[in-house]
Amino acid sequence: MIFPQMLLDLHCELIVDLFAGGGGASLGIEMATGRMVDIAINHDPAAVAMHKANHPQTRHLLSDVFEADPREVTQGRPVGLLWASPDCTHHSKARGGKPLRDRARRTRVLAWVVTRWAGTVRPRVIILENVEEFADWGPLVGPPDRLRPCPRRKGRTFRQWVRSLERHGYEVQWRELRACDYGAPTIRKRLFVIARCDGRPIIWPEPTHGPGRRFPYRTAAECIDWSLPMLSIFASPEEAREWARVHGVGVPVRPLAEATLCRIARGVVRFVLENPEPFIVGVAGNGGQLVASFIQSYYGAENRQDLREPLRTIPTRDRFGLVTVTIAGQPYVITDIAMRMLTPRELYRAQGFPDSYIIDRGADGRRLTKTEQVRMVGNSVCPQVAAALVRANVPEMIARDEVRVPMRRKRTMATA
Repeated sequence: MIFPQMLLDLHCELIVDLFAGGGGASLGIEMATGRMVDIAINHDPAAVAMHKANHPQTRHLLSDVFEADPREVTQGRPVGLLWASPDCTHHSKARGGKPLRDRARRTRVLAWVVTRWAGTVRPRVIILENVEEFADWGPLVGPPDRLRPCPRRKGRTFRQWVRSLERHGYEVQWRELRACDYGAPTIRKRLFVIARCDGRPIIWPEPTHGPGRRFPYRTAAECIDWSLPMLSIFASPEEAREWARVHGVGVPVRPLAEATLCRIARGVVRFVLENPEPFIVGVAGNGGQLVASFIQSYYGAENRQDLREPLRTIPTRDRFGLVTVTIAGQPYVITDIAMRMLTPRELYRAQGFPDSYIIDRGADGRRLTKTEQVRMVGNSVCPQVAAALVRANVPEMIARDEVRVPMRRKRTMATA
């Protein structure tokens, strides 16, 4: 006979979010389980402030993850789920061929914190998120100021890291997943590692969005606030200053750089002039006029995209511009071209965050700069992917109805 007091109460297990950032993984865990994470750790005051504003029931530790002792942090309670999203900057291909500095060594070894938690408090399930190149993690070579990954030993450190988890009794699997396949309006692709030591199988959730699936892909277009004013690319500096004064916004850079104008010209040709079905939306602030639009990005070789597609991967700096082409008559006659950078709120929408998520201030009321907001969304986990992984692998941690956290209501976006 099994007595009730002998049953494991899974709701007593902790949920811990390492490198918590702005809270994308925590939000996904909340979406899946109906409960907020118990402990969130990050060294960045701005990230912790945003996380506190959105996850007030969580215990927050402003600390370097290397300095946070797992036993002291958990105070003897078991850990059911450990989520970790270590800094991916020095693994990502987005940095191109730039050499690494000596300080990059510390950033590249952050994942070893996970094995420390595995060896001390033994979380039942561990989920780690990083860029795809994390699987190529290997030794660095070269002088301290010009370090580069050794091409002959690519992936060696990653395999050592996996074996270290296996030595602690974990089964380990990894797979690349795209956020758009699980309901986020971005194609963001990341490597996910799942490790568990409870003998249960690792489950990879089936994609829910895309061709032939239950739901269509969400698009970049649905993230845009079409009511925001836009300035012509042909405006003079004086006209830009007057436009900014009238609309109460910062002064846009005019004239635009030649490289930017070339990108816009190529985009107009591809998405408007040579496109049999350009993306056209009526904009109230433009007298109700057939505005054709597309997104241009400032990184990578393919730096233009149709708004009917999910947005490209969001980096940690301002890299997306919205271009609108005012057209009239048949055939189309271009009367103006305007461009602005996407706002932080639009980027958070594309990453899968609801409009109710607080991004412009911390729990203490301190205003977060646009740079901080963009950096944190670029570093964040798409909540929909986190939710899918958590539902599939720890369904037993879903909170009972009487203790579920009320989910945020999504505010309606401003549309034309």
